[in-house]
Order: sequence, then structure tokens, then C-alpha cells
Amino acid sequence: MKIGVIQASIRTDVNQLLFESVKRAVGNHHEVINFGIFPDETENYSYVEVAVMISLLIETGAIDFVISGCSSGQGMMMACNSLPGLRAGFIQTPQDAFLFGRINKGNVASLSLGLNFGWSGELNLQYTLNELFHGEFGIGYPPEAADRKRQEAQTLLTLDNLTKKSFLEIIDQFDETLLIKSLKRKTFATYLFEHGNNFLLLERLQSFRN
Repeated sequence: MKIGVIQASIRTDVNQLLFESVKRAVGNHHEVINFGIFPDETENYSYVEVAVMISLLIETGAIDFVISGCSSGQGMMMACNSLPGLRAGFIQTPQDAFLFGRINKGNVASLSLGLNFGWSGELNLQYTLNELFHGEFGIGYPPEAADRKRQEAQTLLTLDNLTKKSFLEIIDQFDETLLIKSLKRKTFATYLFEHGNNFLLLERLQSFRN
């Protein structure tokens, strides 16, 4: 599994901590790629703009799962859930993370990177990420209800696919300024076009790079 790390500009100060914490949590089991937003970037990106980048990473197949966040974590979760291909959970505690990983079949974890992120905040972050990646995703919990939980998660996924359009279906109506701004980020765009496998979407996105 390819895991992307990206957070809003307002929390660039925790980017490296977030990246290193994810790497420790997954060990050698998954590849982790850091997309910033980095402290030395002069351009600012809101949680909405970052959510667009996350949607493009998932929809093109460049990334399988994303760890993200903003000051509260709520805005990023809501922005992600409004965009194609994303099923985001708001995660504050190790318990949240464990249940989200085992039950919900999501592909974005939105963390609170400002609110309550005080003394020893890095410990809660690490414990939370450890629990998120502790064991197999989507196996159901508790064990005696695992079958039912898996069925419910699959039903939710089916509904999500039914009620949401793909990025290709909405791209002509999408705010092109959001796409242009995202695709001007070289570190992001380079990875997207080199590692994505949804070639029809990538071909359409090329027109926003010129």
C-alpha cells in the first residue's frame, strides 16, 4: 500500500513529525510519501485545496491511503468527503484510529494537528497512528460481529460509489483555479503524473498544466 502524507499550510510546522510518525507506525509494510505542505513553501494551501490534491492522488491511483489534517481535523474531513473517491474519517484518539482501520474501509485519516496538540501531543499522534495500522484493514470489530461489520462497510462503499461521481465526470464543471493551483505544485504534480494509472483522468489534467 502506498500511503501519502499531506496537511494544510497552517500546520507546516508538524509536517516532518507527521511523516516520521507514519513511517514508524507502518515499519517496512508500506511505502510512505511526504507531499508536504512543507515549511519552506511560500504558497499557502487551505484544507479545501489540500483535499483536492488528495482526491487527485486517490482518483488517479497514485496513492492508496492518505494521512492528513488541519488545525481541528474537522475541515479536512468534511472537504475530503465532498470530493470524488474519498472516504475520510476524523480521528482524534488511538481508539478512533483502531476502529476506523478495522471497520470503516476509509482511505483518508484526518487528524487534529492544532486543537489539543499541546504538551505530549506527539505521543498521542504516534499512538494513534500505531493503532491505525495495527493489523489488517477492514477485518471488522469486535470479532463476534466482524461479519456484520464487514457487510455494513461494503454497503456503505456501494452507496458511496452510487451517489458520488468520479473526477472525470465532474472535471468540466470543477473550479479550474483549484486544479491549476494544485498542478503548479511541482512535487505534487510530478509524482501524480509519474505514478498515477488512471490515464484518462491524467490526460484531462494535462490541459490544466499549460
